[in-house]
Amino acid sequence: MNRRFLFVLGSSRPDGNTELLAREAAAQLPAEVEQQWIRLAEHPLHDFVDLRHDSDHVRPPADTTAGLLLDSTLAATDIVIASPLYWYSVSSHTKRYLDYWSAWLRTPGVDFKATMAGRTLWGITALADREPSVADPLVGTLNNSAAYLGMHFGGVLLGSGSAPGDVREDTDALTRAKTFFAQDAPLARFPHQRAQNLPDGPTR
Repeated sequence: MNRRFLFVLGSSRPDGNTELLAREAAAQLPAEVEQQWIRLAEHPLHDFVDLRHDSDHVRPPADTTAGLLLDSTLAATDIVIASPLYWYSVSSHTKRYLDYWSAWLRTPGVDFKATMAGRTLWGITALADREPSVADPLVGTLNNSAAYLGMHFGGVLLGSGSAPGDVREDTDALTRAKTFFAQDAPLARFPHQRAQNLPDGPTR
């Protein structure tokens, strides 16, 4: 399967620091790698309603926002969550998109978990703090989501920026962006798996 990157932009504003950093990293990808960019603010999802125990699930039509995001997600070998750090985690747009994964896990004919297994999840975020550990909750959200689905996880590219364009002054982040997608992405593991040295692979 040829590599196809889906960039999911979770900011509430266009051309923010996270998007600027994502585009810097994407510019280093080989020309033959397909890229699709979706700005979630321009494709808003309805609030997620958990119906897994009391309703049949159907595949959303392709001409709906949920259908577009599902089809784009399934078509990607690499999914890049580009979300600014909002209250130490992903943005509300991004969280809603990830919540919809729960519905897709139960959508007939999709086999979402098996399809996503072996693919790669990446993260990119800008934060208004020089201490990278404040982004640990965001990193944990993405790592654990990848671990549950049996995906690889390429980590999170962090950049510093608050006011528009600030990340352009973060030379370290811009340097890391040049090789971010070239690094190996190991199979994601939950923290307890790493702590107990358990074998790789999704839990049941």
